[in-house]
Amino acid sequence: MTSRWQFWAVFAVATLLIAGVVSYFASSSPDGLDSTTLRGCEVVETAAGDRLTGECIAQHADEHSLAASPLADYAVGGRDGTGGIAGIIGVLATVVVAGSLFWLIARTRRAGDRSRSG
Repeated sequence: MTSRWQFWAVFAVATLLIAGVVSYFASSSPDGLDSTTLRGCEVVETAAGDRLTGECIAQHADEHSLAASPLADYAVGGRDGTGGIAGIIGVLATVVVAGSLFWLIARTRRAGDRSRSG
């Protein structure tokens, strides 16, 4: 029983370190999809924000419905330098949701096994 808890403790520490530390080294450059949709355009900074000139797919894109969400763009509240914190929050949220679903499935299966044996 102790080795199981040790495994989960090491797993949790490693996961949080990867989410919190390695994410600081992630590239802030556009990924492949962004780069591809920007081909043929130039991003021009204006007082009202970035504007695209030229012909590219990105000119027809709309803002994502979750663009104003708390963890959009891999940052907390859109602030620079919070990628590590956003990574940790994302890992914790994923663990809570997945753990809850697994617990519910296991509980449902145990209840079904008891009703069949009784």
